[in-house]
Amino acid sequence: MDFLNAQTRKNHLKCHKKRLTQDQVRLLEISFNSNNKLDSDRKSQLAQELGLPPRQVAIWYQNKRARWKSQSLEVDYKAMQQRLDSALEDNEKLKLEVERLRKELKKTQEMLLGFNTTTNNYSSISSSCDEVGSSCLQLHDQSKHNHLDKELYACLIGDEGHFGTPDGHNFFG
Repeated sequence: MDFLNAQTRKNHLKCHKKRLTQDQVRLLEISFNSNNKLDSDRKSQLAQELGLPPRQVAIWYQNKRARWKSQSLEVDYKAMQQRLDSALEDNEKLKLEVERLRKELKKTQEMLLGFNTTTNNYSSISSSCDEVGSSCLQLHDQSKHNHLDKELYACLIGDEGHFGTPDGHNFFG
């Protein structure tokens, strides 16, 4: 029996519920934009100006706040998603840069190891030769040593004359 009475009341309210006119909606929107909270005095004033029951004005405000909050959350979500995408993109770029720098470091370490090995080999050969032969080997050793120095220097300094890599990246910032 209560169910039947509730249904009858709902149908009765639907019949008497009026849709808001464009002017009423516009005035409610203006009021909402100036303050999205509705106090009882403002509710009564708006209801009187619009020719609506105060309860309908309160419900409109409640619904409008819910829609406004949903839209606000959606905008916030999109902004956060964009920041996340940007951070992930930056992270990938940094990973690639770290890998490139590791390869470069390994190459430089190998070059230094080769330089040290070559220097040690030539030093031991030149000390075991006689004076005439050793001067020739020392010149050859000095020439090879200078070549390795230039190669290492070119790797560290780069083409622009500042500390960097052969591909133009700067070691120190």
